Amino acid sequence: MTGDLRRAMIHVEQAAVHHRHNYIGTEHLLRGLTAEDNSASRLLRAAGVSPDTVHRSVGSRLGTGASQAAERIAWTPCSRKAIDIAEARSRRNGSGRIRCDDLLIGLAEVGRGVAADVLAEAGFDPAALDATPDGA
Repeated sequence: MTGDLRRAMIHVEQAAVHHRHNYIGTEHLLRGLTAEDNSASRLLRAAGVSPDTVHRSVGSRLGTGASQAAERIAWTPCSRKAIDIAEARSRRNGSGRIRCDDLLIGLAEVGRGVAADVLAEAGFDPAALDATPDGA
């Protein structure tokens, strides 16, 4: 992971703990990616999507869970799939590290879950990005 993605992951975990969730879902990943300026937020802006709007939209869907977050928080299958897509994209681009924008595209390409829904509703289409000359 790049330094930006490591910082975003701190926000991911904080979102899960704050909302008393004992899992990391796509919603937590998207919330973390849009908490600060990074390659994911820049990609959203380049696609005509406001990172702040996405951040607020995800936040409005995060309910408070009934349990305390465990010391080791489990990843949902959709979150793991998004990471797998991000890793594959990173390798295809010749990078040894996953960037925030790789994970953002992974979340959109999973096609289900809160993050995919929020991104689709906001008009973010990763297929349209691949059609651009520089891929972003």
